[in-house]
Amino acid sequence: MKKIHTDIKIYGIVQGVGFRPFVHRQVSVLGLSGFVRNTSYGAEISVEGDEPAAESFLKSLETDAPKLSFIEAVKVEKSDSLRGYTGFEIRTSERGRARRTLISPDVAICPDCLAELSDPRDRRYEYPFINCTNCGPRFTITRDIPYDRKNTTMAPFPMCEACASEYENIEDRRYHAQPDCCPICGPRLQFFGEDGTELPGEAISLTKEYIKQGKTVAVKGLGGIHLACRCDSAEAVRRLRERKRRDEKPFAIMCRDVFEARRYADISADEERLLTSHQRPIVLLRKKEKGSLSYISENSYVGIMLPYTPVHYLLLSGEIKSLVMTSANISDLPIIYKDSDALKLLSGVADAFLLNNREIHVRCDDSLMYVYGGREYFLRRSRGYVPYPVCTETELLPILACGAEQKASFAITRDSHIFPSQHIGDLKNLETLENYEANILHFENIFDIKLKFIVCDMHPDYMSTEYATERARLMGVPLFRAQHHHAHMCSCMADNGCAEKCIGIVWDGTGYGADGKIWGAEMLVGDFSGFSRKGTILPIRLPGGDRTTKEPFRVAASLLDSAGLACDERIKAHLDSGINCPEATSMGRLFDGVSALLGIVTHASYEGQGAVLLEAAAQEDVLREYPYSAEKQDGIYVFDWREMICAIERDKENGASRGEIAAAFMNTLISFAAFAAKRISEETGIKTVALSGGSFQNMYVLKRLEKRLSEEELCVLIHRRVSCNDEGISLGQVMIAQAKAEAHSLEGRD
Repeated sequence: MKKIHTDIKIYGIVQGVGFRPFVHRQVSVLGLSGFVRNTSYGAEISVEGDEPAAESFLKSLETDAPKLSFIEAVKVEKSDSLRGYTGFEIRTSERGRARRTLISPDVAICPDCLAELSDPRDRRYEYPFINCTNCGPRFTITRDIPYDRKNTTMAPFPMCEACASEYENIEDRRYHAQPDCCPICGPRLQFFGEDGTELPGEAISLTKEYIKQGKTVAVKGLGGIHLACRCDSAEAVRRLRERKRRDEKPFAIMCRDVFEARRYADISADEERLLTSHQRPIVLLRKKEKGSLSYISENSYVGIMLPYTPVHYLLLSGEIKSLVMTSANISDLPIIYKDSDALKLLSGVADAFLLNNREIHVRCDDSLMYVYGGREYFLRRSRGYVPYPVCTETELLPILACGAEQKASFAITRDSHIFPSQHIGDLKNLETLENYEANILHFENIFDIKLKFIVCDMHPDYMSTEYATERARLMGVPLFRAQHHHAHMCSCMADNGCAEKCIGIVWDGTGYGADGKIWGAEMLVGDFSGFSRKGTILPIRLPGGDRTTKEPFRVAASLLDSAGLACDERIKAHLDSGINCPEATSMGRLFDGVSALLGIVTHASYEGQGAVLLEAAAQEDVLREYPYSAEKQDGIYVFDWREMICAIERDKENGASRGEIAAAFMNTLISFAAFAAKRISEETGIKTVALSGGSFQNMYVLKRLEKRLSEEELCVLIHRRVSCNDEGISLGQVMIAQAKAEAHSLEGRD
């Protein structure tokens, strides 16, 4: 039988996911010889043997590779010239000049490790750092690539003889598992009291005892530190709110299993699939009873996640079946991830600290999402998903997209990959900016990217804009500026692999408009290379400017005054003066104002609270809508909300419920969007509509608007791989910068 030599280059996520052991087992079964090794682009395989066996091996790469691997591309070269291999070996990783590997996100403990964790006969029984090639920390412990132990925060923990034996055994599940460890050689838990003194005793038992007593414990996870307390104690949660200064914003719950989660929420099959996936995000679920758990979440949803580390499983055993588990941060600062910072900054917030001596290199919050259309609909894309890339069909220039300000993130490109960063937070202070800058440099390093272009938002006062401007100046590279809502639309397009002209419906809080004014409820037509504005709403005067986001009663008064109705005399005087009363076509402020009119939220304690609770109040079965006008002004359809506001006030006087009014209000917005989109489609011939912006976190609006647009025979694009809010905007900025760079290149050739 003919023997051949085959050289194979694997591009993708193949390091730290059991890929080399998989290769070793496959070639052993097939009788092939050669080697495999990690490289800077992924993995290199060289095999020789019978031709049918070689073909079977190539096919197995497509069908049987480890579930956490992602083979992006395979390059194969065959030859009749044999090298004379006598066996098969896993060789030392090769680090080339151009590093092209991908890194796996952090994933939850696998069923095999979980079984060992609870088996008294196993040497890792109740060991809180148990892992194997199928699970455990990845991105958050990686300092550099290739993904070898020496390049992770496991470097200070040399393997003991037993672990090293597993690591070298091709038949073992931990064969070449880089974080492999056990109680003898691995990290250990440490329990500290409120004063920062390490206390004697078994750390898990001490933690559980504190929690049972209603105390709050800071618990170190994969990408940061959480604050944990009993979720069945309103008093414990109230105390945590006071200490964290988080009066009303919802907390997440971690439940032992799906059975426990069903006590709090209705869970569909798709939601269960996501809850139990190896990503283990926080999933926003409908409460079993609408008004329940108000001390945890004041709206109709509750965020639930299942345990994803051995520590979580050890805590959620015995009497404790669920916990409030919220990110440990102070005010608007990033999640705390260093032990020393936790002991210092959380003094007075946590009663105790469950930490460990394995460093987190990259902080990474929990991901947060709804299930919509049977799959993820991100509100926050982070742990479990980052640094997984968004792949495109075209080769991209090396671009850094700096994102916006709220829900900041960035994106960086290489080859046909866009790497959106994890959730960073609002860029409003030095600490968050430093975290943002450090993560940009880390991404540049681990993906070996030499930037040639930078793109940012048009807003001159964003910290991300200032960073981009200075970075471009220092590097001597071109800087592009992308209009906020255009970037939103392009983000949704790229998320769906669409490059053709679209109608964009982009509803959010505020963004810097192309005319220098404040936009926020826009209908655009365009593609990555440019756009025109085709629809908006009547501008809303904002008495007090940015104060209106925290004091939406001001917006309510402005809406009433503009509609010719009586309003608060002080606000009326402010409006008449014209001082610090900027105008904004903001959908977010319109939601805030109507929420305040209904007495739902007059003073907001967190961003978007008015809109969130307005959605929660809406009656699902209400079909009616309010009157409005949508005349064209200078070629733009303008939604005039004044008649609607008058109708809302009449409904209030006639005793209509909040739920009925809230639903009718949102139905009216949906009606306008569908009407304008249909007209714009008829005028332009464009049949595709992209929905983006933070207002589409509203499931009531998203579901009904998508249905209405589909009924008009329009193709609707919604976000799937990145968030619809400002966190996803960097993806759109990348595509805008790519189009501008290509256009400049063509101009230069001319």
